[in-house]
Amino acid sequence: MNAEPRYNDTFYENTTNYSKIIDVICNTTTSLQDLPTPINLKTLFRNANPVEIEVGFGKGRFLLEASRQNPEINYIGVERAQKYVEITHERFEKYIRHYAIDKGSGIFKNVRLVWTDANYFLSRYVPEESIQAYHIYFPDPWPKARQQKRRIFRNKEFLSAIMKTLKSDDGKLYVVTDFAEYFNEIQERLAKWTNLQPSSEFVGYENIATNFELKYQREGREIFRKLYKKA
Repeated sequence: MNAEPRYNDTFYENTTNYSKIIDVICNTTTSLQDLPTPINLKTLFRNANPVEIEVGFGKGRFLLEASRQNPEINYIGVERAQKYVEITHERFEKYIRHYAIDKGSGIFKNVRLVWTDANYFLSRYVPEESIQAYHIYFPDPWPKARQQKRRIFRNKEFLSAIMKTLKSDDGKLYVVTDFAEYFNEIQERLAKWTNLQPSSEFVGYENIATNFELKYQREGREIFRKLYKKA
């Protein structure tokens, strides 16, 4: 049995033909296939602000709060599940309606939702050394032995894409999980990348929780966090 996933161009041709980028303020949708590779991030956001990416944004709580609290940072959320893309898009819309926010005010202009496979997007569309931080919160642990090859941190192409696209000047990788065994594996695999150094503190986003984190905290589960910096 293969311990690691196998992806190729044929796999991506069959699983990413739906890929889209959504502007939550303008409410416009662009096919990823209509964009250049790599994407010009300054053109995408119409500014030169730092860019951070959340991989697997789920119901979008972190993405909404982070982008609201940090308007000087551009955020890209990448999610493969259509259900969660729709839930998150509606979450932004509900927030805007609830607080009667004028879309011309500039709030959330720093957000793009990307509906596609994360590895496909990172390895093909993200420019080298262009990302200030990656956020990977509660990645699916695939706990059964026969499923573990699907773990995203076993995908060497994915990890290589993170390293290639993170900025060398203090690029960061934030990782959070409630699964102790997977947390240990993540640390072991990231330790092989010598230019990615673990930090003694988890700082910068410690006060913004995802939906999973709030749920697990109520259940009394232990949460494991790690911040890595590109040296």
